[in-house]
Amino acid sequence: MTISCNMQNALQILFPRNSVSFTSSTQEANDLALRLARQYTQNKDVVVLNHAYHGHLTSLIDISPYKFWKLEGQKEWVHVAPLPDTYRGLYREGHPNPGQAYADTVKNLIDEVQNRGRKISCFFVESLPSVGGHIILPPGYFPKVAEYIRAAGGVFVADEIQTGFGRVGSHFWAFQLQGEDFCPDIVTMGKPMGNGHPLACVVTTKEIAGTFTANGVEYFNTFGGNPVSCAIGLAVLDVIEKEDLRANAVRVGSQLKKLLKQLQAKHTIIGDVRGVGLFLGFELVKDRVALTPATEEAGLLVQRLKERHICLSTDGPWANVIKFKPPMCFSMEDAERVTEQIGFILQEIEDASNN
Repeated sequence: MTISCNMQNALQILFPRNSVSFTSSTQEANDLALRLARQYTQNKDVVVLNHAYHGHLTSLIDISPYKFWKLEGQKEWVHVAPLPDTYRGLYREGHPNPGQAYADTVKNLIDEVQNRGRKISCFFVESLPSVGGHIILPPGYFPKVAEYIRAAGGVFVADEIQTGFGRVGSHFWAFQLQGEDFCPDIVTMGKPMGNGHPLACVVTTKEIAGTFTANGVEYFNTFGGNPVSCAIGLAVLDVIEKEDLRANAVRVGSQLKKLLKQLQAKHTIIGDVRGVGLFLGFELVKDRVALTPATEEAGLLVQRLKERHICLSTDGPWANVIKFKPPMCFSMEDAERVTEQIGFILQEIEDASNN
């Protein structure tokens, strides 16, 4: 495979200088990342964001508020920081420095944990929170959180399973949106890596990975890194490059966002449009001031879109955020068709509510 300098630079951020462990699923990748963080730091406690989701293994449900609050509840070693939502969160768009303010909530949480005699192993976070409502994190948030976590003896784990491999368009990895010089200690990736084929991996420093070998724990995966999966992964990289899918994410994503904002201007039920590249979402509210979630309307919109053979779904704490993570080959024509149908359905919903 021949790849351009741009892709080589994107891959060199993680791969050449570090250790790569291939797995067969994203669940295994996130579980391994958690094990690595704990083995390296010799600490157990984990800091996560509210409404986060990292997988359905028992170990991952334990660090996924989106799941554990519906099941057995929060473990004593899991600590939940506020979601950095500048639309409806603690610190909103008018705040002079929401990135610092939200990072300080993590610092305060770390202080509380340490005052109770507990020790942090990691901050485990999606590079762009998806289930939480397609949140675009405020600038400067990750670098400050990483500073606080590392000072507490922990490591920074970035979950790129939904956002990696160019989905954000401007960058190959979504964590790069937080600054060209920022790099996590551990990165997990999966879904787009095999384009539907079960292929995932964990990238970390040789020092962190070495703690497994040094203690005889090691890591073994029967099918991880098998030749067929690796050939598929290389083919995916080839297509990303040849079809210029990152640039397509920028072009089409920008147009889609523009069309959604035009709908927002026409329909007051759309409270917010947010996203980058082909990671977009819009939030439905009953009132733009009170921000009352329009959950029922969001579900109805998704249902009626499905009847028109358009598959979207909802996310967010109140299931009122319509999320867009389409195939990377999503076109301008696709964007026009989808937004046109959304407009028709929203008008139907509004007309019905006025009668």
